[in-house]
Amino acid sequence: MITRRQLLTTSLGLSASALLGLSSSTQAIVAPSRWRMPDESEAHTRTWMAFGASAAIWGKELLPETRRSLALLANTIVKYEPVSMLVRDKEYSLAASMLDPKINLVVAPLNDLWIRDTGPSFVLDDQGKKAAVKLNFNGWGKKQVHNLDKNVADLVAGQANVPVLNTSLVLEGGCLEVDGQGTAIITESCVLNKNRNPGVSKAQFEDLLMPLLGLSKIIWLPGIKGKDITDGHTDFYARFARPGVVLAGYDSDPDSFDHEVTLKHLEILKSATDATGKKLQVIKLQAPIDIRDTFLNNEFAAGYIGFYVCNGAVIMQNFGDAAADKAAKLAVQKAFPNRKIEQINVDGIVAGGGSIHCATQQEPKIV
Repeated sequence: MITRRQLLTTSLGLSASALLGLSSSTQAIVAPSRWRMPDESEAHTRTWMAFGASAAIWGKELLPETRRSLALLANTIVKYEPVSMLVRDKEYSLAASMLDPKINLVVAPLNDLWIRDTGPSFVLDDQGKKAAVKLNFNGWGKKQVHNLDKNVADLVAGQANVPVLNTSLVLEGGCLEVDGQGTAIITESCVLNKNRNPGVSKAQFEDLLMPLLGLSKIIWLPGIKGKDITDGHTDFYARFARPGVVLAGYDSDPDSFDHEVTLKHLEILKSATDATGKKLQVIKLQAPIDIRDTFLNNEFAAGYIGFYVCNGAVIMQNFGDAAADKAAKLAVQKAFPNRKIEQINVDGIVAGGGSIHCATQQEPKIV
């Protein structure tokens, strides 16, 4: 089976215009410093998703389960807020048959389903305006075909009727974790990587990114390169519950490549302060051990950090490890005391090396 991690890109590299974030379909503007990327827990207009799994990438055996997982996820989120689902024209009827009729289907050419990375990161300003930051998706460092997915950010911005903010940086939404008040957590392994931003220093990266998202401080985690297709996305390791409160993943298996790096991340986060100078409260989420093995493979991403916060709820994964699932749910409930916690089986998505968070992208509400 050709998996998401094994399929190398067959498309050409990004063109100069794509690297600059230029678009012929959506108005492009220069980013002023007034923009702010809201925390995920702030109010949403909708959730964006992509019904983009294909046999070419996922394999014929896993594909039905991946689609089931996507449908379950979308049908759960739509109980709390609107969902817009990108779908290929040839799969429109299939998607419609699996999805809640309240979900809005948008025909779009797609390579895959990971809209957290292919879609835009939305930002707001204090004058009631919204924009979409295009992060110049290049297939996680040209590891997978992305000739169609590199255009998803423009397409979503057009559907949302908002302008695009351009950057010369290349990264993905899964690299970014923000508290909405000036602080971000980002893994070095992903963004300071020659397969995305060759020759760009940490200081240069900060100078380019911070004005786009309204940041005044970045907490850097080392992450780990080359072990998964993302080179260690932030949203597998640490997430803000709200300003000052972070949930961080911990892999207790000493034989896992993530064991040492998650210990290091916990150490960094526990000693870190946010943009206001406040020390972070860190809640540890320990990875499951005794997981369902129906779709278990080398890409299976078993961790609880990849939850998604929507209006009134948190949607998170379970893995069949009764004790670990329960402990993680209790910890997430503690972090989000006023939201309902929905814990669902999306092993089809997880078997592709991703999470609920990777398959969703929030569009914040102007308030």
